Amino acid sequence: MFQKSPSSDALSVVYQTAVARNANEPEFHQAMHEVLESIAPALDEHPEFLEAGILERIVEPERQVMFRVPWTDDHNRVRVNRGFRVQFNSALGPYKGGLRFHPTVNLSIIKFLGFEQIFKNALTAQGIGGAKGGSDFDPHGKSDAEIMRFCQSFMNELYRHLGEHTDVPAGDIGVGGREIGYLFGQYRKITNRHESGMFTGKGTGWGGAEVRTEATGYGAVFFTEEMFATRNESIEGKTAVVSGSGNVAIYAIEKVQQLGGKALTASDSSGYIVDEGGIDLELLKQIKEVERLRISAYADRRPSARYVSGGSVWDVPGQIALPSATQNELSLRDAQALIANGVEAVAEGANMPCLPDAVHAFQQAGVLFGPGKAANAGGVATSALEMSQNASRQRWNFSDSEDRLHNIMRGVHSAAFEAAERYGRPGDYVVGANTAAFVKVADAMLAQGVI
Repeated sequence: MFQKSPSSDALSVVYQTAVARNANEPEFHQAMHEVLESIAPALDEHPEFLEAGILERIVEPERQVMFRVPWTDDHNRVRVNRGFRVQFNSALGPYKGGLRFHPTVNLSIIKFLGFEQIFKNALTAQGIGGAKGGSDFDPHGKSDAEIMRFCQSFMNELYRHLGEHTDVPAGDIGVGGREIGYLFGQYRKITNRHESGMFTGKGTGWGGAEVRTEATGYGAVFFTEEMFATRNESIEGKTAVVSGSGNVAIYAIEKVQQLGGKALTASDSSGYIVDEGGIDLELLKQIKEVERLRISAYADRRPSARYVSGGSVWDVPGQIALPSATQNELSLRDAQALIANGVEAVAEGANMPCLPDAVHAFQQAGVLFGPGKAANAGGVATSALEMSQNASRQRWNFSDSEDRLHNIMRGVHSAAFEAAERYGRPGDYVVGANTAAFVKVADAMLAQGVI
C-alpha cells in the first residue's frame, strides 16, 4: 500500500487504524491515503515526528461538530437539515476553511475537505489552521427568504464555535455572497459584536477584500503559469479546458484569457458547452452569476458555441485542463482522453477533482500536475489577507490585492517544487506539496506539546 521505506510500516498502521475508526467515509480515506503515501521521505528524515505520535494526531480532528438545522419554507412547512463543522488542526493558527451547502454533503466529505485544508493552508504561509463545514441543504431553487431562514438557523448553533481567533469560515459550493451575508448578519445579531474577522468572503462594502471572489480561479492559473515557467513556457497561445461554471471556473477562465490563452469550455451538472471562439466571459457571468440559469443557455445565445448534454468535458482537446467543479470528477478514462489529445498541464481548481489513478496517469505521461492543496490555495490565501485587513482596519485596492495573491502563489509553487527536489521526486508536485506542508504543521505540533 505504501512504498517501502523505514517509515512505511508506521504509515500503514496509522492509515488502517484511521480507516477502521472512520468507517464508511471513502472520501476521507482517499484524502488521507494521498497525503500519507507521499510523506514517507519526510518521516525518514524526521523520526521524531513518529516518536511524538504526529501521524496519529494529524489524522484525528481536534473537534467535530454535527447538529440539527430546522427551518421553515415559504409554505410554512418545517424542514430539517444536518449541519457540520470539523475543526481539524489549529497548530499554525485559527481554524480556517469554507462552508459547503449541497445535498451531497456528509461527514466524509467534510472530513476530507478539512484534512486537505490543513496542508493547503500551511502552504500559504499565512498562519491559519485547517477546518471545513457545511450542510446537506440545497440552495438551488430556494427563495431568498428560505435561504435567509436556513442560514440564520444554521448560525444559531455554529456561532458558539467561531471567532476571529478561534475559527474563521468562508464560502464554498452553494455559499456565495448572499449566504455569507445572512450568516454574518445572524452571527452579529447573536453575539452583539461586529467582528469582521470572523468570516471571510464578505461584501467589499462591509469588510470584504478585493479579489476574494476571483482568488481561487486566479490562483490556479497563476500556479499553472509557474509550472510552465519551469519549462520556459507560458499560458500565452495555449487552449484550456475548464469544468464547472461557479466562481472558480469563471475566474480561472478570466485569468487564462488575460494571460493570452483561450478557454474553450464550461460545464454544470447538466452538461457542458464548447466555444471554439473562446468563452465569452461577460455572457457566462450574466447566465451564471446574474440569471442563475443552466449552462445550456450560453449556447442558446452564442452562435459559436455548442451544448453537449451529459458526456465528459474532458473529451474536448486542450493544452491545459482546469478541473474546477467538484471532487472526483476526472477519472482515469478522462485522463487518458486528455493525454491522447495532447494536454500539457493540469491544475486542480476544485478540491481533489482527479481520482488517484488519473493523477498517476498524468504523472507517468509527463504532464505537469498541480494538486488542489497547492493549485487552489489562492482562495484561502486571500481569505487570510481579508483577515489581515479586518484586524488592521485597512483596505487594499484590487491591484494591490492581486499582486499579493500572485506572490503567495509563487511562494506555494516554490515550496512544493523545492520540497519535491529535496525529497528525491523532482517535478512531483503532489509529493512536494504534501511534504512541505506536513513538515511545517508537524514542527508546530511538536513544539506545542501533546495537546
